[in-house]
Amino acid sequence: MTKPRVVLDACVLYPTVMREILLGAAAEGLFVPLWSERLLEEWARAAARLGPEGEAVARGEIAAVLAKWPQAMVKGAEGLERRLSLPDPDDVHVLATAVAGSADAIMTMNAKDFPRNVLAEEGLRRLDPDQFLTGLAEEAPEVIARVVGESVATASRLSGEAWTVRTLLRKARLHRLAKALERVSG
Repeated sequence: MTKPRVVLDACVLYPTVMREILLGAAAEGLFVPLWSERLLEEWARAAARLGPEGEAVARGEIAAVLAKWPQAMVKGAEGLERRLSLPDPDDVHVLATAVAGSADAIMTMNAKDFPRNVLAEEGLRRLDPDQFLTGLAEEAPEVIARVVGESVATASRLSGEAWTVRTLLRKARLHRLAKALERVSG
């Protein structure tokens, strides 16, 4: 079965925990991530709000994902932007990236600016990260549990706090995934 090709909007690339889990799932071959230079730049600018150190860390993380997924970079979307339209003109580049990258879907937490009917006209779906990851947890529970466990271990090590799966996923706004993993491990 072909793995879905999914454009990751900047709002799912930054926050860190959500990105780590999504990219962990991609590394396990559960989907193919796609992005553009502009989306990665939006991630870096969002991290810069934490200060120069936040931006520096983000740029290092961006270099790492570019090295790991060189094929994920979509080019040539700029020419498509003129013919596309979304409620927020600042998001048209995301749709153009999806079209140029022959994506199956756009993953975003920004549902109102990516109407399903507009995406459907381009043969695309809108994916909510929590719902998507919950679906993956039902299809490949051991894989997602391992990916989440690695993220919990990283968060605990870096923060010096003892995170649990449930508290970390809830903080990351992945409530459904937390419940799905509780059912699986329950």
